[in-house]
Amino acid sequence: MYPDRAALLHDIVAIVRDEIRWLIEEGVTYIQLDAPYYSHYLDAGQRDRTRGQGRDPDAELASAIAGDNAAFAGMPRTDTTFALHVCRGNNQSRWYTEGAYDAVAEKLFGTLDVDTFLLEYDDERSGGFEPLRLVPEGKNVVLGLITTKRAPLESPDELGRRIDTAAGYVPLEHLAISPQCGFASVARGNLLSADDQWRKLQLVADTARRVWG
Repeated sequence: MYPDRAALLHDIVAIVRDEIRWLIEEGVTYIQLDAPYYSHYLDAGQRDRTRGQGRDPDAELASAIAGDNAAFAGMPRTDTTFALHVCRGNNQSRWYTEGAYDAVAEKLFGTLDVDTFLLEYDDERSGGFEPLRLVPEGKNVVLGLITTKRAPLESPDELGRRIDTAAGYVPLEHLAISPQCGFASVARGNLLSADDQWRKLQLVADTARRVWG
């Protein structure tokens, strides 16, 4: 039994550091953390629940960032890209957090020591692109514009327009496109067929070629 959350985080950081170090030693050049916990701090309802439990969501956000930075600290960066995905929930096409990135953008984008942020932007729950203005120069943002929760394909023209809008905050050469999350968080997966999933991936590839060449 841990006496507090800080003691638990200390041991988790050690475990994650060991895994990152092992991956680098094995020659892995791209390491991505999946981080649903950050979406709790941008959701107004979740923030209220946290306060109702006598906890400070902003202090916990800072603690989470410090923990991830400690996991990355001192790791070789020359040949390895470090990335982080802010997940909003994806189990069987469901979700559990909503809200724009404004509440976390300054601390998350400005102080988390990763090269690339993967951000869900597949529907109105994610808000606008304005918080991307706080992404430091030289860092990358992968726009999760294509949903893995529903089968209908997004409009290629609308995807192009949304990328153009995001490029007003982050240079196009530091943007990319992806599905908003994976196609399965548990064994049963989301409510899409295998063919639906291949069509979504083809749309990602086609859009990337059209926009970035």
